[in-house]
Amino acid sequence: MQKSLLSILFIFISLIAFSQIKGNITDDKNQALPFVNVFIENTYKGTTTNDAGYYELNITEKKSYNLVFQYLGYKTVKKTINITELPFTLNITLEEENVSLDEVVINAEENPANVIMRQVIAKRKENLEKIESYKADFYSRGLMRIKDAPEKFFGQEVEIEGLDSTRSGILYLSETISKIQYLRPNRLKEKITASKVSGDDNGFSFNNAQDVDFNLYNNTISLGNEIISPIANNAFGYYRYNLDGVFYDDRGNLINKIKVTPKRENDPIFSGYIYIVEDQWTLYALELDITGEQARIPVADIITLKQNFSYSEANSIWALISQSIDFSYGIFGIKGDGRFTAVYSNYEFNLPLTKKDFGRELVAFESEANKKDSLFWNTIRPVPLTKEEKVDYVKKDSIQLVKESKPYLDSIDRARNKFKLGDLLGYTYQNSHKDYRLGFDIPIGGIQFNTVQGWNARANVFYRKNYDDFKRYFSANGSINYGFSDKRLRARGSLTYKFNDISRSFLTLSGGVETRQFNGSNPISPIENTVASLGFIENYLKIYERQFVQLNYSEELFNGFRLYSDISYEKRNALFNTTDQTFYPEDNKSYTSNNPINETAFGVASFENHNIIKFNVSARINFGQNYLSYPDSKFNISSSKYPTLFVGYEKGLGATNSDYNFDQVKARLYQSFTIGNKGRFAYNIRGGKFFNADDIAFMDFQHFNGNQINFSRRGNYTNVFNNLGYYDLSTNDSYLEMHAEHDFNGFILGKIPLLNKLNFNLVVGAHNLATPDNKPYQEFTIGLDNIGWGKWRFLRFDYIRSYQNGYLGDAFVFGLKFF
Repeated sequence: MQKSLLSILFIFISLIAFSQIKGNITDDKNQALPFVNVFIENTYKGTTTNDAGYYELNITEKKSYNLVFQYLGYKTVKKTINITELPFTLNITLEEENVSLDEVVINAEENPANVIMRQVIAKRKENLEKIESYKADFYSRGLMRIKDAPEKFFGQEVEIEGLDSTRSGILYLSETISKIQYLRPNRLKEKITASKVSGDDNGFSFNNAQDVDFNLYNNTISLGNEIISPIANNAFGYYRYNLDGVFYDDRGNLINKIKVTPKRENDPIFSGYIYIVEDQWTLYALELDITGEQARIPVADIITLKQNFSYSEANSIWALISQSIDFSYGIFGIKGDGRFTAVYSNYEFNLPLTKKDFGRELVAFESEANKKDSLFWNTIRPVPLTKEEKVDYVKKDSIQLVKESKPYLDSIDRARNKFKLGDLLGYTYQNSHKDYRLGFDIPIGGIQFNTVQGWNARANVFYRKNYDDFKRYFSANGSINYGFSDKRLRARGSLTYKFNDISRSFLTLSGGVETRQFNGSNPISPIENTVASLGFIENYLKIYERQFVQLNYSEELFNGFRLYSDISYEKRNALFNTTDQTFYPEDNKSYTSNNPINETAFGVASFENHNIIKFNVSARINFGQNYLSYPDSKFNISSSKYPTLFVGYEKGLGATNSDYNFDQVKARLYQSFTIGNKGRFAYNIRGGKFFNADDIAFMDFQHFNGNQINFSRRGNYTNVFNNLGYYDLSTNDSYLEMHAEHDFNGFILGKIPLLNKLNFNLVVGAHNLATPDNKPYQEFTIGLDNIGWGKWRFLRFDYIRSYQNGYLGDAFVFGLKFF
């Protein structure tokens, strides 16, 4: 108790002794003004006010300062103060800016805003290139609230810490302090020196400069979608402009207030205001809104981006000094809002930085970055906490102390571990103090039908033990499956150990008896086959029995290069139909056999029962892979600028039928990237070659993902032929498979009157497959994506036409992407 009192007293004395200028900023009606920029004149050292209009500017010397208080819509105030004693309190009242058109000479023949914007767009690239490189200090704060949280969600109780009596409160609050450096056009590196997460003293904030690097001097910015800048080269094709007025800043610059509005409401563009410096044609500030629908972030309602720039005479540069991203969201009846605040300070421009100063590591944390105490944060935090945020830190830190205690964890476990009637289909026992859990579940989706097993059901058991805050873990899983028609019980199990969270190396030992599709990619899901079989007498699922023991290992050997390997011993048995049950029998229609080579070969196996050893080794190479470094963790970020390459070798050996031994080499190259405002293009190329494989077992052939049920749950179609039978072109020779698809993302349909109100996306695709034994197979597709209403846009509809040595056929595919 004595130590605690001394600590509190020390912190209290320290708070009084902080070196800072502080105060409140209000308007002439005494209303607090949030997000006011406060900085020392001709420098990039500053802060902003919090939501309550309170600011703190940390300084180290007692001397005279020229302070600037800048806020959009209000007259800029300059104050010269002589600091002889700290802390120094300075309250400021700002007056509304007189924005008028008195200074503008109106030309009735041309919109004056268009004249201004042509000048801005003409100088866009020049202004972009003024900053070749820089170093700066960066502060960010992330806040996310929930309002009126439901007590249950899909029948499950919703437990959220820190909510008030109305079930509202802060979900997430975190801060970071970092050093950043930039090299044009797109190199940005960040070293986080301090990180704080409310309610988690071991946590690391995910706020970083990469995620909020929005430079509107670029033609587009990435905000969910690729959003077209109001000053992009092609901006006049998307925006209307209106000059709402002008005013003079504290330097005598004429500032034009330009209102920007979309020409088409569903295009990926902003609406709001941009402020332009006359003659220099640079951005002074901006306040822009975009809907979640426009940004392709369905959960979001409105996103508001605000940026403020400051001019330095020494550098002749208008630089971003503060930014906020406000948002509101709502889905499934859950609503809330939030803000991400960023402050840039202490810029050093156009330094002799080169590409050698930047590697693939984008974000790194200093040692003990998450161990900074309240004293540190109170002295360095550029934007003061609001009362709400202070309370959240205190409340959740106190809750954390309680929740980490063994008595509390044991009491929670006792309540949760009580077996209830509703747990008959699934129960979990957990020990939070020792961090393990075990249990069982009988999934409703595990009850399925196929013509080999008939109705069959699955039950699972599991155990997991975590180490080092989930960075390592051991898990054991098992499942049993019983077929009511073939009266066969099958079981399998696996043991997995994750060694670390950097190279993410995994070792898995598994074994048992299971049924498998001949195509190991599982082109038709069990639930899809259940509906197709019972509803339409179409049993496309073809399976065999596999008794096996297998060892898998994978690890990232170095950045961008991940190794996968496995070896297994397998006994494979042929299976046959045991039932012809269907919901809607038809006299002229019956099930096909379980032989994927010959659908009429009832009772005839497609292969000879045999044993075999299978060996696989492959590598995934992510070219240009960047990553974030956290203590004892690494998070990879694939670059859309470069493709991903898979290369592999597969061997079958020691088969009881020597004809079934084989070798295969294979490779795959795929990529997805945006093409400015014209949408997103994706391709997938796969090829390979078999050796010594003239008479191998059919499941070892190379199979290609077909689709015969006219339904898809894939997000895109770059790995499937939607009008090809599941095993029509399977091969044990060489093959080349190519897919390409372009989603115009509103670029075409958004320009067509009436159609643009539907907010659908046009998607086109081309698909090709070549093998030595068959003429090349081709598919061409055209479809509509983003079909739905409001936030619920999870439908897709495509028309497919296929060719093989001439016209072959056509089909329609209905896509569902929600689950």
